[in-house]
Formats: sequence, structure tokens, C-alpha cells
Amino acid sequence: MRDELAGFTIGVTADRRRDELAALFQRRGARVVLAPALRIVPLADDSDLREATRACLEHPPDVLMANTGIGMRGWLEAAEGWGLAEPLHRTLADAYVVSRGPKATGAIRAAGLREHWSPASESCDEVVEHLVRRGVAGQVVALQLHGDRQPECTEALVTAGATVIEVPVYRWAPPADPAPLHRLIDLVAGRLVDAVTFTSAPAAEALLRAAGDRTETVLAALRGDVLAGCVGTVTAEPLVRRGVPVSAPSRARLGALVRTIVEELPRRTVSVKAAGHLLTLRGHAAVVDGELRQLAPAPMAVLRALAASPGKVLSRTALLRTLPRGADEHAVEMAVARLRVGLKAPRVVQTVVKRGYRLRVD
Repeated sequence: MRDELAGFTIGVTADRRRDELAALFQRRGARVVLAPALRIVPLADDSDLREATRACLEHPPDVLMANTGIGMRGWLEAAEGWGLAEPLHRTLADAYVVSRGPKATGAIRAAGLREHWSPASESCDEVVEHLVRRGVAGQVVALQLHGDRQPECTEALVTAGATVIEVPVYRWAPPADPAPLHRLIDLVAGRLVDAVTFTSAPAAEALLRAAGDRTETVLAALRGDVLAGCVGTVTAEPLVRRGVPVSAPSRARLGALVRTIVEELPRRTVSVKAAGHLLTLRGHAAVVDGELRQLAPAPMAVLRALAASPGKVLSRTALLRTLPRGADEHAVEMAVARLRVGLKAPRVVQTVVKRGYRLRVD
């Protein structure tokens, strides 16, 4: 595996399959910050799910709207535990089955059922539009929820004349330990990560909600230096709505998301020739003549500032603004000294007496 992402830091907000996603990035050389924004919690009390299941058996649905693979599997497994698997399977086999995406389709097929239609966009809105065009007046629609309720979908179907049975299988909850999420928010706000990945729309909403009074700072970072990578267009919606440019694969798969990040991040590198060396800035590291040099945040911040104005002299005061609050001009001198050592190319950064520092560009 090539180190396409060496030098980059990537935040992972997923809970389920977070280790798998982290491993895919780490194999490509990235540094990963694990910070689940939400966790999936099975319903502590199955009474609502059992009641919805019995409602489906008493009023067989004409339409089944399957939203997620984990939700459909959880529903069918719960029904088996109650001894209702066979009657539920017979009931759903007679329904017009719409699956929102590939994972829901896989769960449907694994259960021995057959989907009749699936949207190209994996969007709930497109599913509802399809059902309304097809006609649902007087019909019963079983809506398998994914996490929270979907009042907009339910309302649109009810307005079109349907009776909707909401089937709750799991719910979203805050992470058991919120500290990693708040640390990631600090890193995003400080632009100390290169990308943040999202695998669900609720996770994106949760990160912004957890940011509190720093939400606008986080959004500004995501609109600029920090890449927002989403597994699909549905996941991206909360960010797109807030003006964040998002990178998302055409197919909602973890592997496709990783490939999208692999393609996008290296395009954001900055390269400059200085003192006979070729420097490429990659996240928290610099590549000097093809050799990766890991740098601490302060030296990296100084290098970024100098590379943004190659050849221009930047004063200590100007460079001080790139360092954490509370730093002084001595901290700038220390950062420059550590930068020279870290690059193993001391002549790259030139001291201009009584003025500041510059890159000795060729």
C-alpha cells in the first residue's frame, strides 16, 4: 500500500465501523483522530418496536420503506426473538418494497425478500416523491426509521393519503465519552486536521451542535482549509445546507470515501523550491526532496505562513499570529529553530536581520 496520505491528519466521526475506516486511512500513511460524534443505541425498551411490528401484522403494509441495513436486520432479528419472524416475513413479502440504498437492499435480499425500487441518490426525499407519484392514497406504509423520527417524510406520505406505521429500531445518542469529539472540534477550529469524515447526516449535525459557540469557526475551517468528506450526498446535506463544499463519492461506500480523500487531499498540497530543495507541504509534515519530515504544530504553522508568501519577509509579529494564543516573539524564534532542524535543510529559512524571516526561494 503506497503512503498516499503520509503527512495528513484525518478525523473520523463514525462510531460503527470506525476501526475499519481508520485502518483504511492508516494503511495509506495518514494520522487518524477517532472522535465518534454519535453512537447507535438499541432501544432500551423494545415495546415501541414490538407495537409497530404488531401493527404491521394487524394492518399489513402495502409499502415497506427500508432505510438502513442495520435497521432492517435489527427489526427482523427482534421479531425472531418474539416468535413473530415468519408472520412478519409473509406480511412484508406481499408489500411493495423500496430500499433507500445498497445496505438496505442487501438486508432485504438477505432476508429472502425482494426490493422493487431504489433511488439513485439514496435520498429519503426521492423515495417519498416516488411513492407519492406512484400513489399511496388509502395504503399502509411501513417506514423503518434510521435513528430519529423523520417527520417530513411521514407528513408528506400522510398528506398524500397514506397511513404510516413508523418502525423504530435504534436511536442516536451522544458518545459515551465526549472528550475525543471536543478535541476534534478544537483541531478543526485550529485547522490542525486536514480532513474530517462523516458517515451519517446526524453525525455531521452532532459535531456542529457540540461545537457550541465555535460553530461558525468550525464551519469557516470546513469551508476553507479542512476537507469535509462524506460517504454520500444524504450524509453531506447538513453541511451543504450551511455552505460547506463537500467531497463525496458517487457510491455510498467506505472504500469509495477513502478513495475520494486519497484523490482530493494531495491536490491541496503547496510546493515551493527554496535553497536548492523542493518542499511540499502535506498536513502536519513537509516532504523535502522526496523525504517526509514530520513537524510539530508550531514549526509547521510557521512554514505554512512562509510558504504562503514565498520569498517575502514576514516579521516576528506576523508569524506570532500563526502560533497559539499566549506565545511571544521568543516562541517564534524557537519555532523557526525547530523548523530548520526538522526540515534537515537549515538554509531553507533565511533570517533577515531586524526584519524577520523568509523562505530562500530559488
